Amino acid sequence: MKRNLWRAAALVIICCAAVACRSGKDAGPVAGHVVFIGLDGWGSYSLPQADMPNVKALMENGCHTLEKRTVLPSSSAPNWASMFMGAGPELHGFTTWGSQSPDMPSRVVGANGIFPTVFTLCRESFPSSETGVLYEWDGIKYVVDTLSLSMHEHLPASADSPDALCSAAEKYLIDKKPMLAAICFDEPDHAGHAFGHDTPEYYAKLHELDGYIGRIVKAVEEAGIADDTIFIVTSDHGGIGYGHGGISMEEMETPLIVCGKGVRKGCRIEESVMQYDVASTIAYILGMNSQPQVWLGRPLTSLFCI
Repeated sequence: MKRNLWRAAALVIICCAAVACRSGKDAGPVAGHVVFIGLDGWGSYSLPQADMPNVKALMENGCHTLEKRTVLPSSSAPNWASMFMGAGPELHGFTTWGSQSPDMPSRVVGANGIFPTVFTLCRESFPSSETGVLYEWDGIKYVVDTLSLSMHEHLPASADSPDALCSAAEKYLIDKKPMLAAICFDEPDHAGHAFGHDTPEYYAKLHELDGYIGRIVKAVEEAGIADDTIFIVTSDHGGIGYGHGGISMEEMETPLIVCGKGVRKGCRIEESVMQYDVASTIAYILGMNSQPQVWLGRPLTSLFCI
């Protein structure tokens, strides 16, 4: 009898612990702010040997996978679009590297004349929210629904100002404390094209970018919102040799790191993750309205506990 009582008590404890982990769609927001950091052309193969202490600290204090799959082709516009639009090229229509508009008709077009993005959903869910996108590659502006944003700014790197994007992002985070900010670097893609992937030059660029990520994390702390922020660090595609666009795992697998308020610590994401799951996960974190029916993404609910 006593043994059965102990078993029943243990079951109650396990059930109580389980409900503390977020798994339902109506659990409310996990955090009040999301800072998305994207590194163009960053393949998962590079991370074990890369000198990226800030990124690895986020991995240790959050959840990560090195097996997030790109959509095909493994190039920029289709994959940035998929991350922000919650669906693949077959639905949003961005199918080539530099697409500035859908190459085939989008399955759905919203009021702003573009397939629904996570920024669109944020504006619909929270009309007065501060949302911004800062980017080095000009192609980003075509896949983010700029009419739904509070601000967007093209900040290409130059020899005189290699950290222009990072500096602008620091100021924006401190001054505006956005609900949703996306900061998209155009590296290490250029290093991969110029010097080759998996080369000393490629790893040197990753180390430089890691420094920028550390600065962005500190800016969030200075803004006073670190306790209510989740960071998402990821990439559009990897690469092999001097390029990308094919189906090798070096091109197809990219890191996904999620760290911050309510995120489990030190866990490896075991479930399958696709590019379009990023948009759904951001929407889930911020407690946005139900995602558009046309989206394919699934929020990674297992990452979060309350």
